[in-house]
Amino acid sequence: MKIQTSSNTSSSFAVGTLHIVFTDGKSARFVEKKDGSQFLEFGLGKQTQTLRTLRIVVRRVVEEIKKHDATAVSFPNPKECSLGISIDEKALGELFAYNLLVANYVFTRYKSKKDAGNITVVFRETKSKAFEDGLKKGALLGESINMIRSIANTPGSDMTPRQLATDTRKTLAGTKTTVKILEKKEIAKLNMGALLGVAKGSKEDPRFIVIEYMGGKKNEKPIVFVGKGITFDTGGLSIKPADGMLDMHLDMTGGAVVIGALRTIAKLGIKRNVIGLIPSAENMVSGESYRPGDVLTTMSGKTVDVLNTDAEGRLVLADALTYAERYNPTLVVDVATLTGGALAALGQHASVIMTKDDSIAEKLSEYGEETGDYVWRLPLWDEYIKYTKGVHGDLANIQSSGNSRYGGAINGGAFLSHFATKFPWVHIDMAPRMTPATGDHLAKGATGEPMSLLVKIAEKY
Repeated sequence: MKIQTSSNTSSSFAVGTLHIVFTDGKSARFVEKKDGSQFLEFGLGKQTQTLRTLRIVVRRVVEEIKKHDATAVSFPNPKECSLGISIDEKALGELFAYNLLVANYVFTRYKSKKDAGNITVVFRETKSKAFEDGLKKGALLGESINMIRSIANTPGSDMTPRQLATDTRKTLAGTKTTVKILEKKEIAKLNMGALLGVAKGSKEDPRFIVIEYMGGKKNEKPIVFVGKGITFDTGGLSIKPADGMLDMHLDMTGGAVVIGALRTIAKLGIKRNVIGLIPSAENMVSGESYRPGDVLTTMSGKTVDVLNTDAEGRLVLADALTYAERYNPTLVVDVATLTGGALAALGQHASVIMTKDDSIAEKLSEYGEETGDYVWRLPLWDEYIKYTKGVHGDLANIQSSGNSRYGGAINGGAFLSHFATKFPWVHIDMAPRMTPATGDHLAKGATGEPMSLLVKIAEKY
């Protein structure tokens, strides 16, 4: 999809262009006039629009465009596109471009017949530089998120830790980032026993991916993003049921989100130092798999009772959080498809966040509303910490006392908090947003959220 602006009116476009007109009707209506001009009268109803509904309106329009096989589309000027919402023109342009692109995305790598999706979108009667700047930024965000959706959607047979490392380099090629790939021997030298333990059952060796973008001052403390990179999760010997395993090639979406965020931050030239860390492994079943009852020694020196091998994400993140200490960061954000408990708690419309810092939680909530990557805070009170204590080791990787049916998402965050004591930190459990919710008007597969939220953190935190 190509997005541009024009100072022309709708009547000056060639026959074949589909002109979008917003109305207060209840549905979309295609109209072809005697002169051959084509219009899509898109009904919004009479309800008051908000930023939340506007995002969905844009995506719904893309669906209608596709129904008519349009290759050239014109939208009204920015004032009409705002639908009466109070929003500055740069933010409006960003919202439109981003949502046009994410709604147009379909994963076609394995299709014998691919939909080219070659649509030219023009915003007519536009003379606003702010709106144009917003379109450019939104297009960059949309381009990056669609790239990482394709990485995440790639099946586990093709997307191994080694391939994820390769795709990281490809995705970041041409940007002012440095990518370092630590292989098994280097991981072992760092004493990352948790990452190595999770990887034991697979013939594919783990990788630890380090991305550095130094856009700020030389001595400025960086923001560190940590993304879970489990390229396939069987659950290990605590094996998942068949239905629960189907989408587990998406268990590395947190890692993909970090890759996309670093690409966008570098392309935008944001004047901050930002680091991306991705511990990557397969959690597979074999005679070499780590076992329930094993005790792993993490990079921090803390030991962990493995009570369930399907709670592997928090293990690999534990080593990555310890590695983050070397950067003396101003903030660490980990993002992971960590728990089904987060999905049970919130449904599919927001990611869980957990932090002991109220100001961080407030900022992320604000940024989520700005980007559309909505978040909701769960408690990380000291009362929950007791449930992470181990019997033979220092800690346990699932709830070790009380009723383990309850508070699974919180237990994941509480476990990670033991490895995040030396810097400001927030945990994002993005499991609810791994795939689209009903009404999101996005293609099946990865959503790519909360990539835009991470970019906003780099811009504003």
